[in-house]
Order: sequence, then C-alpha cells, then structure tokens
Amino acid sequence: MAQLKNVTSAGEIIDIEKEIRVIGLMSGTSLDGLDICYVTFNYDKEGNGGAGKWNYTIIKAEDEGYPDELKQKLATAQNMTALEYAQLHSDYGLYLGARVKAFMERNNARPHIIASHGQTVFHQPAIRFTSQIGSGAGIAAETGVDCVCDFRTTDVALWGQGAPLVPIGDRNLFSDYDYCLNMGGFSNISSESFKEVDGKKVATRVAYDISPVNYVLNHYTRTIGLDYDKDGEMARKGAICGELLEKLNNLPFYSMEGPKSLGREWVESDVLPLIDSYSLSLEDKLATFCEHVAVQISKHIKGGKVLLTGGGALNKYLVERMQAVAEQCTYFVPDKQTVNFKEALIFAFLGALYMADMPNCMSSVTGAEYNCIGGALYKAGGVK
Repeated sequence: MAQLKNVTSAGEIIDIEKEIRVIGLMSGTSLDGLDICYVTFNYDKEGNGGAGKWNYTIIKAEDEGYPDELKQKLATAQNMTALEYAQLHSDYGLYLGARVKAFMERNNARPHIIASHGQTVFHQPAIRFTSQIGSGAGIAAETGVDCVCDFRTTDVALWGQGAPLVPIGDRNLFSDYDYCLNMGGFSNISSESFKEVDGKKVATRVAYDISPVNYVLNHYTRTIGLDYDKDGEMARKGAICGELLEKLNNLPFYSMEGPKSLGREWVESDVLPLIDSYSLSLEDKLATFCEHVAVQISKHIKGGKVLLTGGGALNKYLVERMQAVAEQCTYFVPDKQTVNFKEALIFAFLGALYMADMPNCMSSVTGAEYNCIGGALYKAGGVK
C-alpha cells in the first residue's frame, strides 16, 4: 500500500504510517451511556509478514451516563413524529459534540478525526433501511474536529446487514484469540473461517449476532429503577423456568441461516411478550434469560480462547453460566478498559480506516455485495 496522507480541516497532515489520532464514540442499544475512547493508530506496511499491521494505543477512555430526559427520548425515538425525530437527531449530535469537546479539554486531546457510532433507532436491513441518529455536523461544529459517522447505511444499501461492524477490528487488533465475543445490548461473535483455495489456506472473517443480552436484562431491572443487575446477583437468586427457556431457545431467529443481525424491533415483538406471558418474579426472569444467553452462545463456539468484552462480561453470574455450558472453550475477560471500551476503540478504528481509504465493512460478515468504506464525513473547517 502506498503511503497515504490526508489533510484535516485544521490543516494538519495525517500520515497513517506514523500516527492518526481518533476519538471513537459508542452508544449501545442498552442505553448505558456514552463511551469516549481516544486512540492513536499507526499502520506498519511491513508488519504481519508484509501483509500490513495496525497498532493502537488507548490514550484515555471515559464513559458517562445520559441525563434521564435524554435517555427517555432515545428509548422512545421510534415512536416520535418526523419533526420530533429530526429535532432529536440534531440535538443529540450537538450533545455528543459538547461532551467530546469537554473530554478534549480535560485530557488535552487533539484528534485528527472523531468517529461516531450514533444511536441506533431503526434497523431493518431486509428492506435496506437502518438509522443511527446523532448529527455528525453537530459533532463537527461543536468540537471543531472533522467527524465520520453513519457507518452502516452503505453496507445496508448493498444488501448487507450493516452489522456487525466490530469484526474488522477483531481481525486487525485482537488476532491472538480464536473468537471475539462482545456482549452489549446484543451478543455478537467473530472468528476466522479457513478453506483451501488452490492448495493454500485462505482465511475469511465470519461474524454475526447471536442473541439479545443487556437489552433484555436491563429492560427488566429498569422496572425497579436499576440500570442493570450488578454482577448478576439478582439473576443468581432466581430459578430457571424450563418451559420459558425452551420456548426462547426455539424462537425461529435461531434456526435462520446467516448473515443475520438483531435489532430492538425483534426483541420488542417476539422476546419481551414471550417472557411477559409467564408470571415470574424479576429474579426468575433474569435467571432464565441468562441461561438462554449462555445456551445460545455455546452453540457457536467449537473451542479455544474467547475474548469476552462488553457490559455482559462484567455480569459474573452470566459468565459462570456461559462457562458451565461451554466447557470446550476458555473465556478471557481482559482489563476493565478493554471490556468497557472495545467497541468505542473499534469505531475509532473504523474512522482511521475511512481516513486511510480502506474498507471498514466486511461483506463476508454482513452479506453485502462487496466490501465497502462506510461512513459520511462532516468537515469542521470553514473557507476563508
């Protein structure tokens, strides 16, 4: 690959072989809050046997919860009028920009680019439609830094699922593990699949969503005013409802062939009504759903080392059940920074790939017609 240089709106030249500084923003479907991760990347074109290798260093990472009013709006955005939705898209982008600007000032951060996931409101790839709100123009205007956002829509337009996007980071940044399993609002997994082509072993990254996790667990803890079940202690006290567990495991989604991805629409139409049809205590609901998550994940891991990240990795009871039903593998929960900020780190990486003019959406994962460079760039600088 030729040495690539790019120029930011601030007039700074980016040389990816030396350093590109990116702030990654992540907000998941569980609405835990905003993750901000400031990372430096560099591309070693001679690394990995001449195939090229990306290196990264997390400089600073922070998370913060949302104000109650904003959280409520984000949780109900799918029911808004068109005008209300457009206003929230703008307001949320300006909010993100203000939070990033404060982060930059606190930490003397000088990013070349900001890469924002946004907040997913609609995700229906079967009809080539997905929407993540949070105006990139607002982020760029508030921070004075160029912003890349809207990473999923090009892939969906190419008949892809638009998800998961994290596996390209798994392949490039966490290749020491046989599987990378993230458990946020939903669980998703990625690994290398190998096949013989002309006598050579060729690797293809395979990834997909497995099941809901925190989107469901947190939905029920919020009914008693708690954002989540700390360490899974409430679930630990519950009893598993065998009949409900069987019905959850037999939901049609789990027998569908991939590529496939999950969104809140399916949870709200198929999963929550099923759970609510049983008169169970909160503890029993949590215990049963944790078992469901553990069983579904176990079906997708043949063995080896599994990197476990996302908020679900901090649910001790859930991880215990996962290990109990998948003795063929070993789960590794890394340092807390990696657990909490891996997705924000990888969205920063997607921004770096965008600036390097390299594909950041893998068709082998999403089912799109071809690999693409996803994202829309909003420039911060003016013309004088």
